[in-house]
Amino acid sequence: MNIIFAFVGCAIGCAIGYALFIYIIKGKKKNILASAAQEAEILKEKKLLEVKEQFLNKKTEFEKQQNQRNHENQLRENQLRQQEQTIAQKEQELETLTTNLDNQKKLLQMKEEELKKMEMKEREKLEKISGLTAEEAKARLVESLKDEARTDAQAYINEIVEDAKLNANQQAKKIVIQTIQRVGAETAVENSVSVFHIDNDEVKGRIIGREGRNIRALEAAAGVEIVVDDTPEAIVISGFDPIRREVCRLALHQLVADGRIHPGRIEEVVAKVKKQLEDEIIETGKRTAIDLGIHGLHPELIRSIGKMKYRSSYGQNLLQHARETANLCGVMAAELGLNVKKAKRAGLLHDIGKVPDEQLEQPHAIWGAEFAAKYHEKPEICNAIGAHHDEMEMETLIAPIVQVCDAISGARPGARREIVEAYIKRLNDLEAIAMSYPGVTKTYAIQAGRELRVIVGADKIGDAEAEALSGEIANKIQTEMTYPGQVKITVIREIRSVAFAK
Repeated sequence: MNIIFAFVGCAIGCAIGYALFIYIIKGKKKNILASAAQEAEILKEKKLLEVKEQFLNKKTEFEKQQNQRNHENQLRENQLRQQEQTIAQKEQELETLTTNLDNQKKLLQMKEEELKKMEMKEREKLEKISGLTAEEAKARLVESLKDEARTDAQAYINEIVEDAKLNANQQAKKIVIQTIQRVGAETAVENSVSVFHIDNDEVKGRIIGREGRNIRALEAAAGVEIVVDDTPEAIVISGFDPIRREVCRLALHQLVADGRIHPGRIEEVVAKVKKQLEDEIIETGKRTAIDLGIHGLHPELIRSIGKMKYRSSYGQNLLQHARETANLCGVMAAELGLNVKKAKRAGLLHDIGKVPDEQLEQPHAIWGAEFAAKYHEKPEICNAIGAHHDEMEMETLIAPIVQVCDAISGARPGARREIVEAYIKRLNDLEAIAMSYPGVTKTYAIQAGRELRVIVGADKIGDAEAEALSGEIANKIQTEMTYPGQVKITVIREIRSVAFAK
């Protein structure tokens, strides 16, 4: 029983303690809620004050901006009023000017009418005095002026022609020199100068040597002129013989690589390089003949073919030109059913006269034909070589094939450093120059720009005028254009009468 009472007493005590604890917690909770509500009210009042302050600031700023905009609008309205007033004044001035101009125009019309009446009266008086109408008098005057102009023009032309005949040789030389000066600078530099590149400029002093002994020995041994100037890492080799320049370039390469540069060594190296280059020339000639399927050539002819590698014509490598001509000749001969091997042989050898060891006193085609005949080439081959520039009479069908293929190889776009765009532009310029003359109806640039055919109206230009026109066009082309070779101008004037039988 005691244990039960004790247990009950503990339970009652715990319940009373729990009740007291709950009462205390509720009291604290009410206090915390009251303080929180009070703080929230204070924060609310502060935020309301801040919002009101911001609103007042924004309102003040907006009013300032609005006042500024109103001021600017007022200024713009004033400016617009001033502009409207100015425009109104100008409109009044313009109306005044228009009125004055109308009045002046009326006065001018009245004066023109008076002048016409006076002119008609004067013309009637003149017609009565002369017995001719105005149209008849005008026609007679025009005819007399035409006859006089034709006579004076023909006399002037005859005088110019006679003077040209007397001074033809001198003028021809002058034209040739001017042409060379105009277009030959770049080709002359390319065909007379080679550049030897070095690693550093210290090598220049070793090449020159003490008091210039080394460079003089090299120039004497190679037969060229060596220019050592301020050009960085380069030495210029000057000479018109490309083989000599190549010998000097190769010799310089070996001397610089070896390091021993003195007169005795220079002569030894130059002699060795000449022998090597000669062997290379012969090997090039043999390889070219084999590639084209040509056999039985004399060693001297093979040597001359190899030398073509170091020659150029109008910027076109001579060996490449000869190979191309040979291939073209072979294709054309096959199409015509002729001997392909003979055509290739003639095409390869056609410019053999451009690589002689001695100075020529005759055209290269004639010399080439004689040179080929000397080394037992067949007569038809020699004739094709000599006739490819019409300097010999053609005796076989191979000769015109070689002539045509030589022209194709030399005149095609790009063969002589002329890109397609420049080639087409040159043809268009030729036709445009001819079309600029009155009376010309059509123009055709043919043969890759080597001939210009000009068709004129028979009713606009006479025979004498057509002859003079070709000379004028030739002079204008020569003055204004740059072109390889020469351009033939042919003026065609014909009358056609057509009728139909029905």
